[in-house]
Amino acid sequence: MIAAIPVGILLLAIVIQDVFEVLLLPRRVRRRWRLASAFFRGTWTVWRGMARLLREGEARAAFLSIYGPLSVVLLYLTWASALILGYGLCQWGMNASLNRPPSFLSDLYLSGSTFFTLGFGDVVPHTHGGKVLSVMEAGSGFGLIAAVIGYLPVLYQLFSRREAHIIQLDARAGSPPSALSLLAGHAEGDAMDELDVFLRAWEVWGAELLESHLSYPMLVFYRSQHDNQSWLAAVSTIMDTCAVILCGLKGTKTFQARMTFAMSRMIVIEMTRVLGLSPVTTTKERLSAEQYDGLAERLTEIGLHWSADDAEERLAAFRTTYEPFLLALSQFLTLRLADWLPTSEPDNWQTSDYGALAKKLVDKAPSRPA
Repeated sequence: MIAAIPVGILLLAIVIQDVFEVLLLPRRVRRRWRLASAFFRGTWTVWRGMARLLREGEARAAFLSIYGPLSVVLLYLTWASALILGYGLCQWGMNASLNRPPSFLSDLYLSGSTFFTLGFGDVVPHTHGGKVLSVMEAGSGFGLIAAVIGYLPVLYQLFSRREAHIIQLDARAGSPPSALSLLAGHAEGDAMDELDVFLRAWEVWGAELLESHLSYPMLVFYRSQHDNQSWLAAVSTIMDTCAVILCGLKGTKTFQARMTFAMSRMIVIEMTRVLGLSPVTTTKERLSAEQYDGLAERLTEIGLHWSADDAEERLAAFRTTYEPFLLALSQFLTLRLADWLPTSEPDNWQTSDYGALAKKLVDKAPSRPA
């Protein structure tokens, strides 16, 4: 029974440290093993495996979307259960429950009622050590509940700020988004100068995403409102666009593309590190030779020409610096990466009633009214 005290203290120390690091510490923890990391990796592996039993489509996407918010609730329950067990072990070790024959179950019941401050009074500690421990446990229960109440609004505020920019890609880059759609939309709209402003906004968005997702890694499991959109698809679209610009489009400024590319690459590198992933090299090409020819042809049609003969080789070199990280995140999170070329699917804003008519009217509107 005495040996239960150091076990309980160790369990309490692990949980309290984990709660502090997840809820209060505003920076990435570099320690190899953490309770929260083990929890998310284990539960996500099981959840992802269950999702694969469902037919690919809306049912699987809806099932995967539940995990993010549900995992946060389950993490809180895990913390609370572990704290109750730790305090119960300490109470049992000190034999604090003297009004009935000593038993682990009665001390665990005492711990649970104290943690949630129920105050039934049917089982109470009679030793000084047990009373001090009960006061500490009641404070821990109040503290955890208060931290959770303050934590959830922050979490959802960061999620909303992330999604606001992702939704903006719907009209600019398509649904699902693609680099070619983004470039073509600006070129055909006589708005290539505004592309720098757009990329600057995404550089800021990337910095905010990196800071928030390093502090609260569980946000990577929160999925977007639409199944054909995600934060990972948005990042891959922006990186692909910057890579095309940096390969040398005639008459296109490259400074902002450099800055945004650097920020986006930092995102994918840091997120693979946080999730404990390794870059993935695969024989499957995101941009095949045939697709590259289609990309180059379409860029020429909209008035964007390559300024170098080795553009294909330069683009391939750029891709090797970030695609392995994107593929690792895509496989782990089961999120679709952006395609280089647009699909034939209508954008989300075009799918409602009169969506086709709205698209026709928008396309016919002149870029520079007289």
